[in-house]
Amino acid sequence: MATKLTPAIPMPNPTALAQLRDSGFAILRGALDPALIANLQADLEEDFANTPFGKGAFYGSRTRRFGRLLIRSPLAERLVRHPSVLDLVETLLLPFCERIQLNTAQAIAVHPRAPAQMPHRDQDMWQAPKGEIEYLVNVMWPLTPFREGNGATRIWPGSHGRAALDTEEPDECLVPDLDPGDALIMLGSTLHCASANRTTAERRGIVIGYSLGWLKPYENQWLSYPPGLARSFSPDLASLVGYCQHRPNLGNFEGQCPSVLLGSHDGRRLGAIDALRPDQQAAVEAYEAAQKGGA
Repeated sequence: MATKLTPAIPMPNPTALAQLRDSGFAILRGALDPALIANLQADLEEDFANTPFGKGAFYGSRTRRFGRLLIRSPLAERLVRHPSVLDLVETLLLPFCERIQLNTAQAIAVHPRAPAQMPHRDQDMWQAPKGEIEYLVNVMWPLTPFREGNGATRIWPGSHGRAALDTEEPDECLVPDLDPGDALIMLGSTLHCASANRTTAERRGIVIGYSLGWLKPYENQWLSYPPGLARSFSPDLASLVGYCQHRPNLGNFEGQCPSVLLGSHDGRRLGAIDALRPDQQAAVEAYEAAQKGGA
């Protein structure tokens, strides 16, 4: 079985946590060394150069996007498994699931003359009730400076949670300045978009997204990181990208935890093994005992 990702008691940054709950976003200044971010961008340079522009008004015909960052640069894991970020994400999402999962790891380059993106909420990728729980948390890591004129992220403070049910778009928005090493954290219910790029340079960034472990993720992680690649991941990282069940029995392989594929499994047939929540396990055991008692 894969090692459980989440610590017993997350210890999030109290200021950032309060800002996320109050405004729907928070900024961690200097969360990583800018030199590490520069090296990560260098690792991705060929991908930025060779990835075609998107198609469609949402993805943008002047924007390049690509995922699978964990195999494009070994430094991507430093973003995905940033301790302070994970503490915040787990605190916000674990009330609604047993474990979180990696929803996406995507690099984005907004090129000159790219128009502003339509304001949106990332939680709307799932057709589920809104306003009651949070489904995901996204983190934007700038690779280049983010400024109001170059396609930086525009945010509507207070547009999250139950406010996401409002039919009218909020009036006040802001475009925070961000530099490489900063981390912009947003709830999935927060209204936001990329601004227009009115400069002559690309605006580059990386979005690392986390969602409830029982949801279908935006990026198909098992195709992005098949067993032959995921075997090189640490147990925590493998669990985060999907090589772990979410009780009860969700995401199993032949009735067992998919982490079996990262070990010595040779294709032999497997027997299904219960992976139930404690309350379900207790109910099943009580029922089984009652059946035996009445036999």
